Amino acid sequence: MAAVNLRRLGGRLRPAIVVLLLDWAALSIAIAVTPGLSASTGWDVLLAAVLLAIAAAVLRPLLATFAARLGWAGVVAGWLLTQALLVYLALILAPHIRVDGFWPAFWASWIYSILVSAGMWLVTAGDNSAMLAHLLRSTKQTRREAATTTVPGVLMIQIDGLSAPLARWAIQAGNLPTLTRWIRSGSHTLAEWHAQLPATTPASQAGLLHGASAHVPAFRWLEKETGRLVVTNHPRDAEYVERGFSDGRGLLADGGVSLSNVFSGDAPVSLLTMSTARRGGRRGPTREVSSYLVDPFGLTRSLVLTVGEMVKEVFQAKRQRARNIEPRVHRAASYVALRGVTNVLLRDLNLNLAAEHMMRGAPALYCDFVDYDEIAHHAGPTRAESLASLDGIDWVLGTLEQLARSAPRPYQIVVLSDHGQSQGATFLQRYGTTLEALVRRLMVGDGADVATAPDNEQWGRVRALLTEVGGEQKVVGRLTHSVLEAHEEPAAPGPATGAELVVVASGNLGMVYLARKRRRLTLEEIESRHPNLLTGLIAHPGVGFVMVRSGSRGPVALGRDGVHHLADGRIDGTDPLAPFGPHAADDLRRHDTLPHVGDIVLNSLLDPVTGEVAAFEELVGCHGGLGGWQTRPVLIHPAEWPAPGPLTGADAVHRQLVSWLDALGLRTPPEPPG
Repeated sequence: MAAVNLRRLGGRLRPAIVVLLLDWAALSIAIAVTPGLSASTGWDVLLAAVLLAIAAAVLRPLLATFAARLGWAGVVAGWLLTQALLVYLALILAPHIRVDGFWPAFWASWIYSILVSAGMWLVTAGDNSAMLAHLLRSTKQTRREAATTTVPGVLMIQIDGLSAPLARWAIQAGNLPTLTRWIRSGSHTLAEWHAQLPATTPASQAGLLHGASAHVPAFRWLEKETGRLVVTNHPRDAEYVERGFSDGRGLLADGGVSLSNVFSGDAPVSLLTMSTARRGGRRGPTREVSSYLVDPFGLTRSLVLTVGEMVKEVFQAKRQRARNIEPRVHRAASYVALRGVTNVLLRDLNLNLAAEHMMRGAPALYCDFVDYDEIAHHAGPTRAESLASLDGIDWVLGTLEQLARSAPRPYQIVVLSDHGQSQGATFLQRYGTTLEALVRRLMVGDGADVATAPDNEQWGRVRALLTEVGGEQKVVGRLTHSVLEAHEEPAAPGPATGAELVVVASGNLGMVYLARKRRRLTLEEIESRHPNLLTGLIAHPGVGFVMVRSGSRGPVALGRDGVHHLADGRIDGTDPLAPFGPHAADDLRRHDTLPHVGDIVLNSLLDPVTGEVAAFEELVGCHGGLGGWQTRPVLIHPAEWPAPGPLTGADAVHRQLVSWLDALGLRTPPEPPG
């Protein structure tokens, strides 16, 4: 027994000793290189490191609470000054250390924090014990205040863009240790579901969180009746769309928490969520978030690793070019920063927020991690850097699993995705022209102007963060050719602007609007106004099929060698939908009924040899249309739960999730009408 106790004590002391030695080394370097600081011996620095650890343990929680009361400005000031104050206090208390005022200590504190962050990453690479200890320490007060219960809560983690085939391969290869352990042990079951057209995050989350995917026809679209161009990764537009379908009974309505999503699921607590960002930011930071920001293991660590991620991106992009890996896209400087923010900073912040609300005992949490989706867009869905981001999310899952053991209630974990991704050289790379330019060329002689709506999907995550922190929205998206004005609601580029067409793209799904008519036009009307348009689109080798609505025959899918009559299933010639799988016709039938669908809907080619598609955006990995793995997301759930049948569409997954929550007693019955 004594030997067992000694081993346990050694196991607890070993990490503390490693941290102390690292602090000692970092503080020694900081003192040595900072003018105005000096120490007589290394033992004096060791004493200062011990005093710093004691001061941090006693004072940092008090400083974090005080900073949170001052709002985001106080938190930012706390992040800048807290560590400097603690270092200054430790140095002046330690004997034989010369300190020429506060500012030398300020600069030394930053050198110290950066060195500690980098050192901890090296020492604990692949180990979550240090992060787990930090999370438990920062939520200690919350755990004391929370009421305990034996009713399980549910933690739903969305891995944005992960396809079921890729998930199966990564698990079989053992590349995702946490998920592999769950599946191999039989604690969890992996299922695949079909994401209906459009295979985008906003459409899927409208379904997953609200059961309302039919309200979202694409990632961006034009409301011809109101003249509004909707871009769903703008907080203003996300809020506008959610108001149109929210009934107060979303997936998270009963005390749930929405973290980093497009829509809120009617959660009473919604953070970093686009549809609530404009009102959520005015609440100010919580004590736990403030603790994360002022702790050197929190924001400073995240920033150091963010810079490291950016350096890694520059190297990986250069390696792609040097090895002439195809297909590939240009990875601009703006993406370098975006990757660092999404793949490190937002992931760490989401982990801290999830930990906070688990320790509060939230009955249900839904959090979207966009790391993989963002990298796969630019590097490719199965490239090494994309798979490495999956390993980072798997590490988060393992940390949350361990963290749940200290929560005031047990937690079951569900892992799911909203869509997959398909790969391919872009439309521009293949044919030297964009979809917008193609439409413009086909309209030559008709006097039509073309307006487009380009916008990088993942910048919405950063936009939501800045909007929430700032407490106000700044419209940063715009249409090319000055269709949108800053700080104004988007307006239809109709007669007032002289634009005849609006062309929008969501991955390899494109929609064309004849903007001067405030209703959807029929095939016959399009042909009479622009006789070259449909013929030219259908004949183009980069277009797989075109869908329009005929006034007499209903919706039809047109291909180069045949027509699929969607109303009755009749096929003339070669079926243009045959390469796109068994769900293609049903998906198009449904999509034709959605509000605000374009006058012309078109899907890129699907290469029969490589299985690649051609995105209408400059993304080597894409989703939104049909073809490849983009419509094959994954659902991983506890094995003891009733297994779902075939799940077609995000609304079906929503009903299954609600059923599971209801079985656990986490849903309240709806109030009777009246």
